[in-house]
Amino acid sequence: MTHTEELKQGLAELKLGLSDAQVAQLEGYLALLAKWNHTYNLTAVREEARMVSHHLLDSLTLVPHLAGFKRLLDVGSGGGMPGIPAAIARPDLQVVLLDSNHKKTTFLRQAVIELGLANVEVITSRVEAYQPEQKFDVITSRAFSELAEFVRLTPHLLAQDGQWLAMKGVYPYEEIAQLPESVIMAEVLPLMVPGLDAERHLVRVVAR
Repeated sequence: MTHTEELKQGLAELKLGLSDAQVAQLEGYLALLAKWNHTYNLTAVREEARMVSHHLLDSLTLVPHLAGFKRLLDVGSGGGMPGIPAAIARPDLQVVLLDSNHKKTTFLRQAVIELGLANVEVITSRVEAYQPEQKFDVITSRAFSELAEFVRLTPHLLAQDGQWLAMKGVYPYEEIAQLPESVIMAEVLPLMVPGLDAERHLVRVVAR
């Protein structure tokens, strides 16, 4: 099965009706990630074939849970996941990719230019120092930190009635137990990633 076939099959399983142009953008992003990864160490997954399930489809499991949101912040975006796939799937969504690593944000800026992502902004900053003019109705991360640290560092970035959506592997029992009393763990949703035989969960957290 080619990358394109695997991607299209995965999109069908996720019930994401993306256009051919969006599929081409996802493929373009995959090619850039594989190319730059040799120099910039963006991801531990080296094989381009594995990146379809481990990165693209894994990130895209977030998209159905973004309905109604207008501004998304991807904290510790690294190689651009889940922010770039989400931005491709939801061109109406304003996405900010935040990372303190200059090499990674150099890659992210280049990817945004080459993929023509007008709805994406890249910021090089530590999360606690970032002070945007407008706050976000959803803040996500895929590999940034444990839950307690994630919500502790970002409340100044969350709009009123906004929420955190943290992408995790196995059910994070211990991380949930460490959440501060200022937030409520709203729900933990199992995520099924096409082509990936591993546990994935989405943790939704809201402020009290």
